[in-house]
Amino acid sequence: MTVIAFVLRHATQLAPPLRTPAREDELLVLVRPGPAAFFPGLDGEASGLDADLARLFAAELRLPVRFVTASAPTQLLEDIAHGDAHVGAGGLYRPVAAVPSPSTAPSPPDGKPSGAAPGDLATRVLWTTGYYTVEPVLIYNADGFKPGNWKDLAGETVAYIPNTGLDSQIAAVRAAHPEVTWEALDVPSADALIAQVSDGSSGYAVVASNEAAVSRNIYLFYDVAFPIGGRRELAWAVPAGFTRLRDQIDAFFARLKRDGTLARLAERYFTHTRQVQRIDAAVFQERIRSLLPQYRTLFQDAQAATGIEWRLLAAVSYQESQWDPGATSETGVRGLMQLTEDTARHLGVMDRLDPKASILAAARYLQDLKDKMPVRIQEPDRTWLALAAFNIGIGHLEDARILAQKQKLNPDIWSDVKKSLPLLALPEYYELAKSGYARGGMPVVFVDRVRAYYDVMLAQQPASLPRLRLFAGTPAADIAPAKTEPLKK
Repeated sequence: MTVIAFVLRHATQLAPPLRTPAREDELLVLVRPGPAAFFPGLDGEASGLDADLARLFAAELRLPVRFVTASAPTQLLEDIAHGDAHVGAGGLYRPVAAVPSPSTAPSPPDGKPSGAAPGDLATRVLWTTGYYTVEPVLIYNADGFKPGNWKDLAGETVAYIPNTGLDSQIAAVRAAHPEVTWEALDVPSADALIAQVSDGSSGYAVVASNEAAVSRNIYLFYDVAFPIGGRRELAWAVPAGFTRLRDQIDAFFARLKRDGTLARLAERYFTHTRQVQRIDAAVFQERIRSLLPQYRTLFQDAQAATGIEWRLLAAVSYQESQWDPGATSETGVRGLMQLTEDTARHLGVMDRLDPKASILAAARYLQDLKDKMPVRIQEPDRTWLALAAFNIGIGHLEDARILAQKQKLNPDIWSDVKKSLPLLALPEYYELAKSGYARGGMPVVFVDRVRAYYDVMLAQQPASLPRLRLFAGTPAADIAPAKTEPLKK
């Protein structure tokens, strides 16, 4: 079902009302695209916190999930209020005084939504409990004036996206500071606002703190001025009549908070984003334009040979050598992928300064490290752990995983192992480790920086054909399949 089909359904009202997910044999999610919630990742497959959560919830219901992208938050809430999808998601703030659905009466048969009352869109849907806390922030063009407070913005215009749940908060600021002009832009996602501020077409805008952090190395010329209020919870919206579905989602979120799944998903998308300084990101983007074309085919050939996604290999190479085929470190590692002499010999590389041989050898080595991981380790942690081993050695990584287990952390997820790795530099820990002393902080920085570069590559560079998955060769996650309508960005 396309967005146009949604509009036609809403206009004609000829289609029958949406039934419960079980009766429809799928979970239909109307989602707002955004740099943190829902975006095209590997092979164009939907990625992001909301995408992952929706897949997991659908798996719990033992149903497939289908995503349809909304053209703007206003359209999303209107369609949810009308009952055109089971869930509305994607960077929506739970209203401060979340008014329960106007339908406080018993739910209609089959969970069919009752007619939505006129008025504020946020009051015409049911809101789930919050699943992640963010802070709305004011961003500004980095070449312009950085305001310290609202009084500094007298006579200026601040853009925002209406109906994301911030309207009452912005109304309060507007009443307190009438000297500031506000512009409501009903655009699909925060990407559009951030891009406008970065290129100077808008001076100021309000976005979520996680969106500002995730996009900082893609749009280079904006920064955060100050938070505009207290921290807020992101939530999902469901049609007014689907109280049982809302309760199921609330229980699902509560369980994911208790078992640590939500924290792990948040780490997957947000924690590493601060590792690349903006000046470095600017140089990186310039080298994407000037240097990457010389080596793109070599990275793609290595992907075809090993299954390691070419943009990940390029990100590793940039972290290692900044795409300088003649790079040589003080420790003797050389070439685009900074191979040690022992590693090169083991992989049959005669000349470490040969870009083709270096890239292929590194891809084979990284795939070999992934293959050595226990089968139970799922993606993306499998790749992040393999990258840490690529940097520090599989022996030291295993020491860190054993140490994580002793500290009652999970040795199979990167967010826990990265806490134990730096301890290998301390005598009380490395003296008991099989491989001894290690500068365990290095692989933590290495992995997080590679991930940050990889985010930029995913945003700016197309996947290679034939489309091979980054996580090829590993067991697929045991979740329901997802159908995704084309992303409208």
